[in-house]
Amino acid sequence: MPAIVYQTNKKTGVTYAYESVSHWDKDKRQSRAIRKCIGRVNPLTKEITPTRKRTEAAIREKVRRGPVPITRISRSFYGATYLFDQIGEDTGVAEDLKVCFPESYRQILSLAYYLILEDRNPLSRFPRWASIHRHPYGAVISSQRSSELLASITEEARQRFFLLQGKRRIEREYLAYDITSISSYSKSLRQVRYGYNKEHEQLEQINLALLFGQQSRLPFYYRKLAGNIPDVKTLRKLLADMNTLGYEKIKVILDRGFFSAANINDMYHHHMKFLIAARLSLKIVQNNLDTVREKMRNWTYYHQDYQLYTFTLPIAWDYIQNRPYRGDTLRADRRMYLHLYYSPDRALEDEKAFNSRLVNLQRELESGERHPDHEKQYAKYFEVKNTPVRGMKVLAKEDAIAEAKCNYGYFALMSNEIKDPVEALSIYRNKDLVEKAFENLKDRLNLRRLAVSSEQSLDGKLFVQFIALIYLSYITRKMQENNLFKDYTLQEVLDDLDIIECFEFPGQKLQVGETTKHQMQLFAKLGANPPASLQ
Repeated sequence: MPAIVYQTNKKTGVTYAYESVSHWDKDKRQSRAIRKCIGRVNPLTKEITPTRKRTEAAIREKVRRGPVPITRISRSFYGATYLFDQIGEDTGVAEDLKVCFPESYRQILSLAYYLILEDRNPLSRFPRWASIHRHPYGAVISSQRSSELLASITEEARQRFFLLQGKRRIEREYLAYDITSISSYSKSLRQVRYGYNKEHEQLEQINLALLFGQQSRLPFYYRKLAGNIPDVKTLRKLLADMNTLGYEKIKVILDRGFFSAANINDMYHHHMKFLIAARLSLKIVQNNLDTVREKMRNWTYYHQDYQLYTFTLPIAWDYIQNRPYRGDTLRADRRMYLHLYYSPDRALEDEKAFNSRLVNLQRELESGERHPDHEKQYAKYFEVKNTPVRGMKVLAKEDAIAEAKCNYGYFALMSNEIKDPVEALSIYRNKDLVEKAFENLKDRLNLRRLAVSSEQSLDGKLFVQFIALIYLSYITRKMQENNLFKDYTLQEVLDDLDIIECFEFPGQKLQVGETTKHQMQLFAKLGANPPASLQ
């Protein structure tokens, strides 16, 4: 006859009821009891609330959230997704996702894998891909479930992921910062606005800011912005975000679109190391260039590897900080290095392009087909005279043309840390990693147009695409380090690995199909150990 036994948890104070059944233990020659929890005891009514329903619900939830266990015999493609598994382990992405998204990290990874391998395809085609590939989640994610998943990716979890990833590498490298525009037909997204479109599309847009590691060659952080926000206005918010995440030692690479006195002062104020391109028209640049223009083109300053002349001047930056808490303004000199460069090849290209533009302007004036947008250039470089005898005559303003040409071939960088001009140029030129990352996001990861209608779906999809970008960037880096781009495209490498199959049988170890010597070499060059069954 079953008996009811009550037991209180000393830590929580909760009392549980157990069904106890006694039986005789022949081996130990004594009576034993088997207990089974049947519910929680209400402290007021003393009624027992059954736990069965709660337990069943928890089991259902666990099955829904996690991967589907192997219950059937299957054969699927495995080579490329196995590579991604290895990358996730090496970069810490998989571990950090698990910490930030414990209930859905496998789904996020599977969607990212899909975006990489099925470039330009929408998420609606994921079920077809999932049915023939082995991937972290191990089951199909329906369109409805993928929408729910994207909407569940919170800002708090994203920021925590950025924090964890940044801790792995942030103090060891410069971070290239840049912004791109993403066009949209949507009328329901709040931040879609008309702004400066870098691809010259006549559509509303959002802007996407990205931080990219110069040494790791991996993306670290992103943020979406309203489409009408100019680049120069975004740096202060970036500094605030970095401060919120707890980063103090930040090094950034910026193009000249971010140059302003306010931004430079903010970076000094936040003790940030920076390398930024500067316009030659800036007074501080032009005045210093004029003092060394001829000297810096001596052979002593020629660098053969880059085929240009380099020269560095230590200068003082007029630092200004408003201090409302004191009611005053602090002014002081801050150390700065002005790096100047002259490229003969660039000078010839600039002059050739300028001469072509002058020819077109002259033709427009002589033909009378003036373009409204060119009026300022007409006035700057040409003089139009009309005489009764000779009629209209277009004369070039040689002084103005000579002044425009004098800076051709020159460009400038500024830094508060890097003293050597060659080192500064090398670091700055790696900034094109961000531009290539934007190309991957737009072309390969299907982000040229926003294809979502809600803010939550947009935020979630951007995050999954960002995760996919980390993997793509890692593969790109390995291919560059091992000179694989000489013989392959990235797609060809992935296609070569994606044909490797695996065989799954319930209760048995995973079996990997036939693998060629060439595929084994690709695994090695991409930084991945072959599957265990092949070693």
